[in-house]
Amino acid sequence: MTTAINFHKAKYTQSAPSIRECPPEDGVEVAFAGRSNAGKSSAINTLTNNHKLARVSKTPGRTQLINFFELSATQRLVDLPGYGYAKVSREQKELWQRHLSEYLRERQSLKGLVLLMDIRHPLQEFDTTMINWATDSRMPVHILLTKADKLSRGQAGSALMGVKKEIKNAGLGDLVSVQTFSSLKNTGVDDLKAKLQGWLAPEELLEVDLPAAE
Repeated sequence: MTTAINFHKAKYTQSAPSIRECPPEDGVEVAFAGRSNAGKSSAINTLTNNHKLARVSKTPGRTQLINFFELSATQRLVDLPGYGYAKVSREQKELWQRHLSEYLRERQSLKGLVLLMDIRHPLQEFDTTMINWATDSRMPVHILLTKADKLSRGQAGSALMGVKKEIKNAGLGDLVSVQTFSSLKNTGVDDLKAKLQGWLAPEELLEVDLPAAE
């Protein structure tokens, strides 16, 4: 039986400007990505019940590093740089984009990507780029439609169905899942935990390889 992950134990360990400075690829990790106004830090803080864990910036786009949070000796959450609203040069944005692409394509310990989108503005250009980078490498993606509290239940449901339809039409239904989420109302947290549990602690990891009988 799989042991449930205690997300409240998450602790910051280090930051890296690129994949070359990331920690060793021991164990497994799940990355969080999204446009700078998607509520990524708030979602991580809500998930871990630690509102100081991931810095919530008043100036979107200030997080320029890959930030690592340890859940256990072999399990990590990764906060990727926000994208879209930072007042930086085109060269700097292109550098961030190159580092993000490199991380998603080459990081062997990465088991899944949580992609956050404001439910009122889903599937922007950056979002589809991230999905394509991940799915090109057969990396599963879980979309969080954040700030669901800004819409009525009916509106949120319609937005969810709309995104699911676009994902299905793109032929990505086997790799991409979608849910609604609200850090303010704490809704969708259990669904997110269940998805992360499956990625970070799949039951096959618990099977012990016994030596063959002679």
